[in-house]
Amino acid sequence: MGTMKKLFFTLTFLSLVYSVVAGQGDAMRTVENKAFKAGEVLEYRVHYGFMDAGIARLEIKNDLKPIGSRFCYHIVGTGKSVGAFDWFFKVRDRYESFLDNQALVPWLFLRNIEEGTYKKIQNVSFNHAKKTATSEKATVATPENVQDLVSSYYFARTLDYSSAKPGDLFAFDAYFDDEIIPMKLKFVGREKIKTKAGTFNCLKFHPQLLVGRVFKDADDMTIWVSDDENKVVVRAEAEILVGSVKMDLKDYSGLANDFTSKVK
Repeated sequence: MGTMKKLFFTLTFLSLVYSVVAGQGDAMRTVENKAFKAGEVLEYRVHYGFMDAGIARLEIKNDLKPIGSRFCYHIVGTGKSVGAFDWFFKVRDRYESFLDNQALVPWLFLRNIEEGTYKKIQNVSFNHAKKTATSEKATVATPENVQDLVSSYYFARTLDYSSAKPGDLFAFDAYFDDEIIPMKLKFVGREKIKTKAGTFNCLKFHPQLLVGRVFKDADDMTIWVSDDENKVVVRAEAEILVGSVKMDLKDYSGLANDFTSKVK
């Protein structure tokens, strides 16, 4: 697609989104959010087996973005392969979510990824009044208050885990690749985790995964979340069909609350 054609498509897409959002504000929910704020930056180191494989970054831009009558967090997630891993499997991923700052639902989801020989660009707009999500290829029906891949992480941080018991499930729905995926977090317990960013008291979860192309078992991923009001992912590990992947918190700034789960 040429530069002018891309620009025309982008402007047309955005104008449609703005017109859709303009009439939806009054009937939307309000979610209490004490977990994050504009300006937060989280950086992670990614390992594939014993290899130092990449870096990942999640950033909430400083300024809220107006879309129609609503104001949104502009969240950008990037992933990049490094070192020897970059020689044989280049990764250059960028995800963006425009997340309503009151209803905590996405209006836009942008995906531009390069993983080895696989490349994909996708723009998705959400109509929460009509309960639809529209990409370049399809319009699909969505459940109420559906999330996207990025916004799921931020919405999950607003949930109350204070009374969670091992085995408890926390569920919501997410859109990905023109499909609706039921997201479930199974609480495992509490555990102390040591990383390069420090040692943290954490809540431990097994996201309940779709078994098949990537994962052999529904419990093949484990995440450790800071046991404080920020609920930041401190570590994530996954056993996949072709090995194991680990992601550790490396650096952070702009948190909404004191990092009280950090013990040293």
